[in-house]
Amino acid sequence: MKNSIVILFLLLLSQFGYAQGRTFKVTARPWVKGQKNLPWKEYDTRTIAQLDGFKPTGKVRVNKYGSDLDASRHRATGFFRVERIGDRWWMIDPDGYRHLQKVVVGVRLGTSERNKQAMLDKFGTEEKWIEGTARMIHSLGFSGAGSWSNEEAIASYNASHKEVLTRSIILNLMSGYGKKRGGTYQLPGNTGYPNQCIFVFDPEFETYCDEMAQKLVANKTDKNIIGYFSDNVLPFGPKNLEGYLTLKNPNDPGRLYAESWLKQQGITLQQITDEHREEFAGVVAERYYKVVSEAIRKYDPNHLYLGSRLHGKPKFVRQIVEAAGRYCDVVAINYYGAWTPNEKTMKHWGEWAQKPFIITEFYTKGMDSGLANTTGAGFTVQTQQERGYAYQHFVLGLLESGNCVGWRGRAMEKTAAEHGWGD
Repeated sequence: MKNSIVILFLLLLSQFGYAQGRTFKVTARPWVKGQKNLPWKEYDTRTIAQLDGFKPTGKVRVNKYGSDLDASRHRATGFFRVERIGDRWWMIDPDGYRHLQKVVVGVRLGTSERNKQAMLDKFGTEEKWIEGTARMIHSLGFSGAGSWSNEEAIASYNASHKEVLTRSIILNLMSGYGKKRGGTYQLPGNTGYPNQCIFVFDPEFETYCDEMAQKLVANKTDKNIIGYFSDNVLPFGPKNLEGYLTLKNPNDPGRLYAESWLKQQGITLQQITDEHREEFAGVVAERYYKVVSEAIRKYDPNHLYLGSRLHGKPKFVRQIVEAAGRYCDVVAINYYGAWTPNEKTMKHWGEWAQKPFIITEFYTKGMDSGLANTTGAGFTVQTQQERGYAYQHFVLGLLESGNCVGWRGRAMEKTAAEHGWGD
C-alpha cells in the first residue's frame, strides 16, 4: 500500500502541480568536482509528508509498464514515445498511457568471485536472480532497468512474465569508434580523447555508426525497449575550439575542420571569444547528433533516441542543448551537485531543446552503508533514511518542471550492491 500511495502521488503531482509545503533540515556533505572533504551543511528538504493538501487516496491501477491506467489514454503506437500535453511533456507507453520513467541504473551481476558466490548462495541461478531483482524493483515503485544492465537476462525475463522491466540500451558509438581508431584512454566513468576532442569529423565515423546500427534491426519489435543512448558523457564544451586547433596531427580531420571554421569567421586564434567557443561547441554537437541519430533511425525507427547523457558544463551551454534537441527525442542529462533541481535551469533545457529531458544520473551516498564513500559524485548523508529523504526531495523538484519525463537514479544501484542483489 505504501508503494501505491507514492506512485499515486507522483502521478497526480506531475499532472496538477503541488504546494510548497513545509521543509525540514537534512545534514549532507556536498559534492563539487575536484574538491574533497567539504564541510557538512544543512539543506532544506521536502518529502511527500510535508506537502500541503496531499491526501493519499487508495491504490493506483498500473499496467505492466508501470503507467497510470486511470489517467487519460492517448494514441497507442506499440512503442514508447513522447508527447506534450498541455503544459507538460509525457512519455507515452506502447498502449497509449501516460508514463514517467523511474528506473534503476545498472541492474547486473557483479564480476568478482565474491559477488559470484553471493549470487549462488542467495539465488542459485541467474534466472532466479533476475526474477528476485525484478520483484524488488517493482515493489519499490520502479519500472525498469537503466543502461549497463544485463540486457540478455532482462529480455529473457520479459519474454516469460506479464510484469516487465523496461530497458534502454547504450550503444557507445563514439567510444567504440575511438577504441578502433586509437588515441582514446580511460577516465573515471567515461572515455578520454586527445585534447578532449571527439572524432566526429572523421569520415570513417559515419561509416562505423552505420555498421554498428545495423545490429538494432533485431530490436525493432521489442515493445519493452524505451530507446537508445548513443554514448556516455562526451566532452562537448567551450574548450573544444582550441582543443581541435591544437591537435598534434596537422592533418587530423578535426583540426582541419576547426581551422576552416575559424577562417570562415574571419578571426585569428588570438581573437577567439567565449561566444565563438560556445558556437563551435554547438557545431561539434550538431555533427555528432546528426550522424548517430540518422544511423539509429535508419535501422530502428520505432524506439526513442535519448542522446548522450550531457554531464558537467555541456548541459549549461545553450548551443549544445539546442543541437541535442534537434536530433534527440529526449535529452538525457546527468544532474549532480544540486540538492534541489534548479527551476530556471530546467526551464532553459525545455526552451533550448524544445524537447523533454530525462535525468540519467543522480544519487546520494549513506555513511551507514558499510562502503567507504570516498569516490563518486553525489551528496553524502549519514543514514539510509536520509538517503530516502534526499531522493524524494530531488524528484519532487524534477516534477515541478513540465519538461521532465523521468529519472534514472543511481541510489538503488548502490543499495542493490550492498545487499548482494547486483553490482
